Amino acid sequence: MTRCLELAKEGLGKVATNPLVGSVIVYKDKIIGEGYHREYGKAHAEVNAINSVEDKELLSKSTLYVNLEPCCHFGKTPPCTDIIIKHRIAHVIVASVDPYDSVAGKGISKLRNEGIKVDVGFMRNQSMSLNKRFFTFHQKNRPYIILKWAQTADAYIDIERLPGTPARPTWITSEKLRMLVHKWRTEEQAIMVGTITALKDNPRLNVRDWSGNQPTRIVLDESLTLSMSLNLFDNTQPTLVFNHLKNKKEGITEWIQTDFTDKNFLQNILLVLKDRGIQSVIIEGGQKLLQAFIRNNLWDEARIFQGSKFFVKGLRAPSLPVEKFTQEFIGKEILYWVKNPQNPY
Repeated sequence: MTRCLELAKEGLGKVATNPLVGSVIVYKDKIIGEGYHREYGKAHAEVNAINSVEDKELLSKSTLYVNLEPCCHFGKTPPCTDIIIKHRIAHVIVASVDPYDSVAGKGISKLRNEGIKVDVGFMRNQSMSLNKRFFTFHQKNRPYIILKWAQTADAYIDIERLPGTPARPTWITSEKLRMLVHKWRTEEQAIMVGTITALKDNPRLNVRDWSGNQPTRIVLDESLTLSMSLNLFDNTQPTLVFNHLKNKKEGITEWIQTDFTDKNFLQNILLVLKDRGIQSVIIEGGQKLLQAFIRNNLWDEARIFQGSKFFVKGLRAPSLPVEKFTQEFIGKEILYWVKNPQNPY
């Protein structure tokens, strides 16, 4: 099962809105086949594992390991349960039950009804943690939210912006860490900023220092004050602009009308994203937007860089109501990993 999880990770950033799944086939304590879900809409892990076995006659005497319940419905591909049944695989070991309504225990029942032995729950917590985006999406009805910011050694995220200050980011950390951030962007489906960050930093919110998928850009611009000359409106990648005034689509940029006076407007925005199949969002906005997600408890993890610079004055970093965290030293800089204790994954 450990090998299943290792394989499943290879699909990160490539398979959403499907889960990360790896599968291993064992005969007489030896792995004879393995596979993982490589790309959304393509063959699932179990199919790739079965297809990799050279001697198909061994399958009926083998055990198939998979970190998530085999699907039993027709989607982009046929049900994985059908190919398992076809080859009469004797034993299936599943780490966690699929939370998706179309599966949710039905795949396990179908296999058992065909006389296949199925064990469930081995390394369940590790499996759910790997698929934290998928489980949050289906069980909390919203995307998985990652807060990300960089702060100085004295806990500021920006300098004091005076009139005439150029619209560009204030760099606190090194280019090496910027590369890591771009890698993260390829692993999530969307990235969000607010009006102030868009105006002051003029970010591209794309992937330049890594290779992989470009995230959907999300901008909160209540009164449509942002200039169309900003990098966010260059039509190079899908962009959603939540605002109070209009619904409109031009190319791959779309304006979505939202009531910002509603106290639940952030929840409403996340519901729109959920309905569009967006399972994960990195919030790279400023202090106001980040603190709003924290205040409404709409976050699942935070990734905080601390540089070695001191600003003395400026814009204070957000504060998290969490005492437990892990830290990683990257040169002179620190990366803090903070998990929302209310997210069980």
